[in-house]
Amino acid sequence: MSTISRDEVARVAALARIDLAPDEVDRLAGELDVIVDAIAQVSEVATPDVPATSHPLPLTNVYRDDVPAEPLPVADVMAGAPASEDGRFLVPQILGEE
Repeated sequence: MSTISRDEVARVAALARIDLAPDEVDRLAGELDVIVDAIAQVSEVATPDVPATSHPLPLTNVYRDDVPAEPLPVADVMAGAPASEDGRFLVPQILGEE
C-alpha cells in the first residue's frame, strides 16, 4: 500500500521551491515509499529490549599522549616556505589594504 502520494510529493517540492516534472514526482513517490517501508521494518525489530546503537561495532578514539616538546627553529620552518619576511610567512595581499 502506498503511503506517500503524488500530491504529497508535489506539495513538499513546492514548499521547498523545487520544480519537478510529472515523471519525477511519480518516481520520487515510489522511492519514498521504499524508504518508508524500510523504516517500518526497522521499527518492527527495534523493541525496547534492543539497545540503540549509532554504529555496529564499538568505537574508541585513539589519541597519542600530549607531550610538550621543543618547537622547530624558525629558520628550519621558514626554509620550507615559498616566501618569508621577519620570521613570518609572506603571503599575497588579498584585501587591498595597506
